[in-house]
Amino acid sequence: MNILIVEDEPEIAQLIRETLERENFSCQIAKSGTQALEIFGQLQPDLIILDLMLPGLDGLEVCTRIRQKPGAKDPYILMLTARGEEIDRIIGLSTGADDYLVKPFSPIELVARVRALLRRSLRHGGQVQQIYRTSHFTVDLDQHIATRQLDNEDSEILDLTTLEFNLLSTFMSYPGRVWSRTQLIDKLWGNDFFGDERVVDTHIRRLRKKVEPDPANPSFIKTVIGVGYKFEDD
Repeated sequence: MNILIVEDEPEIAQLIRETLERENFSCQIAKSGTQALEIFGQLQPDLIILDLMLPGLDGLEVCTRIRQKPGAKDPYILMLTARGEEIDRIIGLSTGADDYLVKPFSPIELVARVRALLRRSLRHGGQVQQIYRTSHFTVDLDQHIATRQLDNEDSEILDLTTLEFNLLSTFMSYPGRVWSRTQLIDKLWGNDFFGDERVVDTHIRRLRKKVEPDPANPSFIKTVIGVGYKFEDD
């Protein structure tokens, strides 16, 4: 897998490169937005790690131009930002970023985000096959099918309601990310939600009964005390 790192701070760029090369990724560094666009045309990377604040062309402009370029491979883009308040704006804009990571970040979190993106089927010609995979689960958004891998190497189709399917899909789209109840409500119900946010806990309990070997001691859908929930799977 080829990864293009677009970062103007040499120490951070080198840290990212060394971290990912230890995981057997092939990496190349661009120090500016202009250089990133030049390398992109030559390298055709599978994934781009793109800093928001760059000299000249900023990360949002670079992201927009990459998405506008025709090509056989349409890479995933992981945006880096040092400003947490930018997150919603970055994800919400139509620039095409797939995920974000806030500085400072740990090498473990960086690798987890990169692998989470690359577990999805790669973009081709601007089209994305919406499939999320982890060691024990596969969610196919196009077919609306969720399966769980069993210990005997067989798999079973999970009998999920639409809401449970969407909840599992949300978790699997960002493994390891902590979701607050408010964020899950916004994601699943949007402006149509009225009521107590604790209704999320009820749906979590129901989903755990269908995906956890021991719902009372969950292995996959973890409670983060005082914050919300996260999904973990190798």
